[in-house]
Amino acid sequence: QVQLVESGGGLVQPGGSLRLSCAASEIIFSINAMGWYRQPPGKQRELVATISNGGKTSCADSVKGRFTISRDNAKNTVYLQMNSLKPEDTAVYYCNVIVETHPGSGSYYYIGSWGQGTQVTVSP
Repeated sequence: QVQLVESGGGLVQPGGSLRLSCAASEIIFSINAMGWYRQPPGKQRELVATISNGGKTSCADSVKGRFTISRDNAKNTVYLQMNSLKPEDTAVYYCNVIVETHPGSGSYYYIGSWGQGTQVTVSP
């Protein structure tokens, strides 16, 4: 079972930036797609960014142009660079191993266990 450890969250003012990291425990990381999810207070968890094993990325409309996902397969780590943060980005952020429901569908489901997440709070 892949262990996932998220880090890099914190308190930031609107317009600020943060870089989240997610370290995976196994080399299987390099052959799987990865995703960043977030769960705002009182709301369901949502997928915000994905990256394939080949580096193809996608982002939810709510974060497009502000968030960038990347990965370093040599370090079994996936990153989420978050710029121009807004109060509505406040959430616990998680990463997970994901699989596309059908090739090219853009729809994914997760297959790993959830880590502890990292809290991002955007507030003046």
